[in-house]
Amino acid sequence: MSLHPKRIGFLSFGAWHPAAGMTNSAADAVQQTLELAVAAEEIGIDGAFLRVHHFARQLSAPFPLLAAIGARTSRIEMGTAVIDMRYENPLYMAEDAAVADLLAGGRLQLGISRGSPEPAWHGAEAFGYAVDADDVRKKTEIFRAAISGAGVVAADAGGGPGDILLPVQPQSPGLAERIWWGSGTRESAAWVGEQGMNLMSSTLLLEDTKVPFDELQAEQIGIFRDAWTSAGHAGTPRVSVSRSVMPITTDLDQRLFGGDANSDQVGWLDGALSRFGRSYTGAPDQIAVELADDAAVQAADTLMLTVPSQLGVEHNAAMLATIAQEVAPAIGWSAQTDRAPEKPPARDSVDH
Repeated sequence: MSLHPKRIGFLSFGAWHPAAGMTNSAADAVQQTLELAVAAEEIGIDGAFLRVHHFARQLSAPFPLLAAIGARTSRIEMGTAVIDMRYENPLYMAEDAAVADLLAGGRLQLGISRGSPEPAWHGAEAFGYAVDADDVRKKTEIFRAAISGAGVVAADAGGGPGDILLPVQPQSPGLAERIWWGSGTRESAAWVGEQGMNLMSSTLLLEDTKVPFDELQAEQIGIFRDAWTSAGHAGTPRVSVSRSVMPITTDLDQRLFGGDANSDQVGWLDGALSRFGRSYTGAPDQIAVELADDAAVQAADTLMLTVPSQLGVEHNAAMLATIAQEVAPAIGWSAQTDRAPEKPPARDSVDH
């Protein structure tokens, strides 16, 4: 179990379509995400998180939106789940992340990873970057060094490189301890723990051992924590899991979500036999009981709730309020409208 207080946040893909739903343009998507973050803070929700996709009608450039959320709110965490590092310049990203975190007063929780299958063929190459996993991990190492204040380029010394190394600016204190890695396997979770990052695990694992999804994910979390401890990192890392939770309280909810099977699915994705976690749909009291029995939800300190963003702010705010009032207390959560962002444990150094 986690020593951190239980938190819940929403996770939005920011999907939009010109002829469907309440989100019909990119402008709708970013404005509604901002408005939902403001509403979520008022409800008592702890976080607003963005899923980043490229070459799709979804949120793609998180830092301007995160900065706007930081400026419009005062308490909730905001972050990403996750940024695809294949598409990123690590030093430019370090500057953007620091600015967003400074505007938010140190509330940024930044999830990064290799990314997921995408509509583009080698899309990162169109951005000018390589696509292999080793390059992603090297970029991550550079990014983490940069936000930790390490020198990353030699100063100019009369037309040549000097002995002094210059860090990127600005720097935001504590940001380096608020980096998360999106892990899709038990093996990568061990690597995350070794590296000293926090863990994000979604509704998908790129492996299957024929046990229920929540049990496999709880095992993944245990492997991560063991690796963290074995590596000698100080403090207690944070862990988030994502779930699709749709309480049915209206006729519209019933039409949209009433037919969900509420069971795990197994299939092939990205060349691996994968297990997809179940959704939680039904009456709020039924969901509360079932979610309280979810082994991974209990093991994690943060639960991210994927929202059907195309249904608009009013629908999603009402859904989050129902979850906050009638579901989340069953997993040990309570609204903390005055709760300050959690301070990370002090460390002697940041591991890269």
